Amino acid sequence: MASPARTTAHIAPVEDSEESVVETSVVESAQESSSETAARPEELRLLEALLFASTEPLEESALAKRMPDGVDVKAALSQLQADYAMRGVNLVRVASKWTFRTAGDLSWLMTRESTETRRLSRAAIEMLAIIAYHQPVTRAEIEEIRGVVTSKGTLDVLLETGWIRPRGRRKTPGRPLTFGTTEAFLSQFSLEALGDLPGLDELKGAGLLDTRLPGGFAVPSPSDDPALREDEDPLEPGDLELTLAPAVEPENEPEKGGES
Repeated sequence: MASPARTTAHIAPVEDSEESVVETSVVESAQESSSETAARPEELRLLEALLFASTEPLEESALAKRMPDGVDVKAALSQLQADYAMRGVNLVRVASKWTFRTAGDLSWLMTRESTETRRLSRAAIEMLAIIAYHQPVTRAEIEEIRGVVTSKGTLDVLLETGWIRPRGRRKTPGRPLTFGTTEAFLSQFSLEALGDLPGLDELKGAGLLDTRLPGGFAVPSPSDDPALREDEDPLEPGDLELTLAPAVEPENEPEKGGES
């Protein structure tokens, strides 16, 4: 009598099945978490409309007040910024505020022939750099750093650009005005904060500083704090209308290595 045929069944170990279930659960959880973090299309549309309609850059706190409750504005801004990264208009952050700007590589398309280009003198550029790095600083302190007397109207030119402003008055005899930079300065030079200004190594690398500097030389760390310091008093009524040029004006301002 023939013996019955034997059938062998291969059953996958229970452990492998459990591991597969666990892995699937992890993937599903990650997908759910990602979908919860990502801003919804209607939230991005609202954010986009607010930024587009505003004539001035907006802070995250101002945007949050206009958005529905529960929206992660910071995450939504990052997502919107990524969406616009390769477009003709970019979402950029300037001075801790958000705004739409023409893409940097396309800005030449927006230039009009009627645009008047005013070139700053060497003296004005030096003064602007001193104010940016040493603020708050007085005119006398600027002259001490530069080693020359400030010519008539140089500070006025910088004030007209909107890149500097009177901050307050120094608590010293004569109570001179102190000066600092503005948000327009950050915007003009595409800086998010004053801390983005080049440091000593960067200035050397760009050839703007002699590599053989005197011992102890250091580039100051500029401060973004708009609050008055202990050695400053608030501005007085009429300070913004004061004539900033010195009473005694030299005929020509001496420059190191040439004229400005």
